[in-house]
Order: sequence, then structure tokens, then C-alpha cells
Amino acid sequence: MSAALGGGRPASAAILLSRREIGALMGPGDWLAAAEAAFRAAAEGTGAAPAPMTIEGRAGAFHAKGAAIAHEGRLFVALKLNGNFPANPALRGLPTIQGAILLCDGETGSLLAIMDSAEVTLRRTAAASALAARYLARAEAGCLFLCGCGEQGAAHLEAMREVLPVRRVYALDRVPERARALAGRAVAGVTIEAVADFEAARRCDLIVTCTTATLPFLDRSSVAPGTFIAAVGADSPGKSEIAPDLMAGARVVADRLDQCEVMGDLHHAIMAGAMTRAAVHGELGDLVAGRTPGRTAPDQITLFDSTGTGLQDAAAAALLYQRACRREGLPSIDLAAA
Repeated sequence: MSAALGGGRPASAAILLSRREIGALMGPGDWLAAAEAAFRAAAEGTGAAPAPMTIEGRAGAFHAKGAAIAHEGRLFVALKLNGNFPANPALRGLPTIQGAILLCDGETGSLLAIMDSAEVTLRRTAAASALAARYLARAEAGCLFLCGCGEQGAAHLEAMREVLPVRRVYALDRVPERARALAGRAVAGVTIEAVADFEAARRCDLIVTCTTATLPFLDRSSVAPGTFIAAVGADSPGKSEIAPDLMAGARVVADRLDQCEVMGDLHHAIMAGAMTRAAVHGELGDLVAGRTPGRTAPDQITLFDSTGTGLQDAAAAALLYQRACRREGLPSIDLAAA
């Protein structure tokens, strides 16, 4: 895809960004800034995202998410189509997540960029969890229990280190080789140990669940007082990671409340009668905008219900587009003049 960034690009041509190029354009701090912009836009009304759409495939599903967001005086509209096929790595040697993002000019409708969605989805998801941890975790939290050790798990470790002094990680995966592979990585200042069960979870003050589980596996007995949990895997109604009793006993913050109510772990807690929509503490955007406090006591169990919103994709895509234009010395399309 990189050829589209070479010399001689017509002024009206869309930029094409490969996954490798996307990885080179933004670091952990940039993804965190994009996440903050997305959730602030949600709270302040400078962005809008309709409900996502799911299209079932034969061994997985396609998820479509779109949003409009104002960024540096411009209006951007992004539409992402992701295929999520969990059996791909083992059966076909293909990634679980594949797809693309279309970024458009919100004033004229012009196509600005087409970019691989895998890296954006990976990094913006981890950045949202880290952003939530900034408000909901204890400032000194440094022991992470990571359940799910694929790409998303590794991305979460990197993102969490951007906001918290993570020094020890316990890694658990239903495929033990993945946990051992993560434990074998050299991460400066961090000790990573592969484990076979949830016993170590109670010794941690941070827990991240990023699995494809369809039944809850983390309950109240597995979590110590004062723990922050980022529940990432339940991004469709059929997925679930967190037991209703743990949801009911935690201060729950949603990425988007309407969305979590129908497809997150909140959905399952409500269906089980363990809690109601009104029991949710707020949305992450409310915390970012200063409308709602985050953690207010050291012994609170806090939980971020992450289902993923198109605003995260739109904010990241807009920043990537501008970075790509500046890197290549190309004028980004001037929406005001178009």
C-alpha cells in the first residue's frame, strides 16, 4: 500500500496506509491521545456514532462501525468493516481480525484514506483501556493479570505501561503456548510469568480480559479489593467474560452505555438480574470531560466495559491521515477550501 504515498500523488487521490505504515506513524502516547479525543468528543457532542452492525459469516462475523468527529476544525467521517474469525490462526494461518477503514471528508464526501483496520483496532482498543485505567486504577497499581495473550494482550501491556508503573505481569491463555510466548518477551523493567489458572489474579491490582469467551470466567472470588478490570472481549451479544456477581460488586464504567447494554458484559449482568442500567457509574467520556469522578476509594473494584466505538476509529484515523500527509510532505485536503 505504501506506493500511494510516493511522489506524484494527485491532489484528489486517497492515501493508502498498510498496517506496517500505521504502526510507524503512531506510538503509545499518540494512540492514548486519540482515545482521549474520541471519548471527549462523545461527552461534548463533537462526535457521533450510530449503533454498530453485525453480519454473520460461516465461521465468524463482520462488524461495521462508523462515526463522525470534528478534529482540528475539520469534520471527518470514518467507516470500518472488520472480519472477526477466531479460528483463522489455527486453521488457516490467517489473522483473527482483518478489514479496512474508509476515512472521508465530512464536508464534501471525498474519500481521504483507505487504511488497514487491524492495527487501528488493536491499538485503539488497548488505548481506551489505558485511558480508563488513568481514572479508575490506583495510581500505584503495578501488578497486571492478563487473560488472553494474543496480539490484543501484548498491546494492552504496552498501553498500560504508558499510564501506570507496571512491573509484574501474570499471563494466562487457553492456549498455554501463547502465555509462554508473551512471558518470553524482553520488556524492560517488567517480569512476566505464564500461569495456568486464576490464582494469581487476587495478587494483582490490574486485570485485563481480552478473550473470545462466550461464558464468564472471572467472578468476584477471583478479584481483590481495589482492583481495576478492563473487560475487552465482549464486543458482541454472544460473548462474555465477567460474571454477573463481579459486575454487580464493581463500579462499572461503559465506553458507550447504550452499546454495552446490548452487547457488553453489562448486557449479561442485566439479563441475569444482577444489576440495572441505572447502576452504571457513567461513560468513559464523562470521566474524561470531568463530569463524573473516577475512583473515589482505594478499596473499590472498578471495571471498564469496553465494546469498542466508531469514534475511537474515527479519531485515530483522522490523526493517522494527518500524520501520513505531513510525513510525505503532502498537503492534507483542506476541507474548508474543498
